[in-house]
Amino acid sequence: MDILSFFRYNKEVTHMYVSQKGFSSMSQRNVGGNEGLFLLKKGKKGLLAVLFSRLSIIVLLFLLQVFLLFAAVRWFARFLPHLYVVLMLLDAVMVVVLLNSRLDPTAKITWLMVILVMPLFGATLYLYTRSDIGHRAMRELVRRSTQQNQRRIKQNPDVMRRLEEENPAVSSLVRYMRRSGCYPVFDKTDVTYFSIGEDKWARMLVELEKAKDFIFLEYFIIGEGLMWGRVLEILARKAKEGVEVRVLYDGTNEFSTLSHDYPQRLQKLGIQCRMFAPLTPFLSTHYNYRDHRKILVIDGHTAFNGGVNLADEYINHVPKYGHWKDTAVMIKGEAVRSFTLMFLQMWNMHDKEAEYDRYLAAKSCPPEYTRGFVIPYGDCPVDEDKLGERVYLDILNHARHYVHIMTPYLILDNEMENALCYAAQRGVDVRIIMPGVPDKEIAYALAKTYYPALMEAGVRIYEYTPGFVHAKVFVSDDHTAVVGTINLDYRSLYHHFECATYMYGLDCVADIELDFQQTMRRCERVTTERLKKEPLRRRILGPALKVIAPLL
Repeated sequence: MDILSFFRYNKEVTHMYVSQKGFSSMSQRNVGGNEGLFLLKKGKKGLLAVLFSRLSIIVLLFLLQVFLLFAAVRWFARFLPHLYVVLMLLDAVMVVVLLNSRLDPTAKITWLMVILVMPLFGATLYLYTRSDIGHRAMRELVRRSTQQNQRRIKQNPDVMRRLEEENPAVSSLVRYMRRSGCYPVFDKTDVTYFSIGEDKWARMLVELEKAKDFIFLEYFIIGEGLMWGRVLEILARKAKEGVEVRVLYDGTNEFSTLSHDYPQRLQKLGIQCRMFAPLTPFLSTHYNYRDHRKILVIDGHTAFNGGVNLADEYINHVPKYGHWKDTAVMIKGEAVRSFTLMFLQMWNMHDKEAEYDRYLAAKSCPPEYTRGFVIPYGDCPVDEDKLGERVYLDILNHARHYVHIMTPYLILDNEMENALCYAAQRGVDVRIIMPGVPDKEIAYALAKTYYPALMEAGVRIYEYTPGFVHAKVFVSDDHTAVVGTINLDYRSLYHHFECATYMYGLDCVADIELDFQQTMRRCERVTTERLKKEPLRRRILGPALKVIAPLL
């Protein structure tokens, strides 16, 4: 029995064994033992940060507007004409500001609606969100880091020349990518595709055991349980052996899955740990600038990327929304250097002096023979290049035969919606697999509002009946694919730090397309008749919320 089958077969037995041993309540015992699981005792979440986050600002502004309206009617009736003139002038000024902004057209319409209906509330909220209070320093740090590292990994001219000869369109995309960061194109890289989270986790454990020098982990979600417990046991043991271990996770874990002092507790195990953008009272915009990336780098020669976080639902150990369908890739070879750099840029954001060259110079152990090209890349919300969306658009615009997509969310701007429709209208087979069981009712209802226009243009939409699809996959024409963290929604395309792996001409592209076909067999195609049978609440909720979709 191979290692992947072993973990799938024995995960329930392992969980039972761990539970009987009582490890879920341990603090710091048996770190190097053979039990195979290590959990820190759960602490208190940072709930105060949530109470004083962006949500509180929105509620306070809304209540202030309501209070002023009632106060004006009751106590200042004679000043109502003057107040009306002031609000009209405010509306006019904000309309001019919005029309001259660089926002997406859909976002402009949303803000116009909010401001015209509630001038004081809308204008104040707009100025608050656009001012980036609490994040200005981070924006400057990101810009400085990008500029300093723009050419840290040199582009191999021979690789670029071969790509230009093989596919000029992809080479043009690479040149565009270099505007946003240090994202060269590589050959000599082997990519393994995992069609389910359990397989990625099992291979992670195998590769982590091989670590000799350093381990870098950057994940949006870390949740205590079987998956993270097995990983943490290895990390703690490796740190004790002298391997440098760094863990970076997003600040929203502070109130959702981990205690606010979790970094300090990991440090006691010899693991360096940082929280990206902790929630700051009254200053956190909450969903803006979250670190949604999933990166694991081992010794500079092996990396993992994809949609799979470090929590039990991602390996179907804890059923949450039916069967959890997710995907990931393992990269071995030259391209791993880009993921190493991406991690270090985020980790070193607040450090004036940081070491890069030692980690980037690590031997990549390129495979003897591989064909094709690999481009790891990241998308940053503080620059003007919406790289994640541009890569998807490039695939849609250059496809000749098919584009097959898996995504958990479908909240589109005009440009992406038009590109999907245009590709289908010019004869490209565009298919989208969506969840059959939603994790967020609002997002699911919003997605349904895009179905009719897409279906009318010829896009085929399927829903995964066994459960929830969390995969972020584009595959096209048997030669191009993207697997990463980037959803088809405003959060991923506009507000989050993201990353993905672009593949051209690799053998594993066939595996990705095969997985899409096999997944589609477990789906039900969405039809007009089926949409009419959607629950009334969903048919009302979706169109109503579409007005403010960019703000959700």
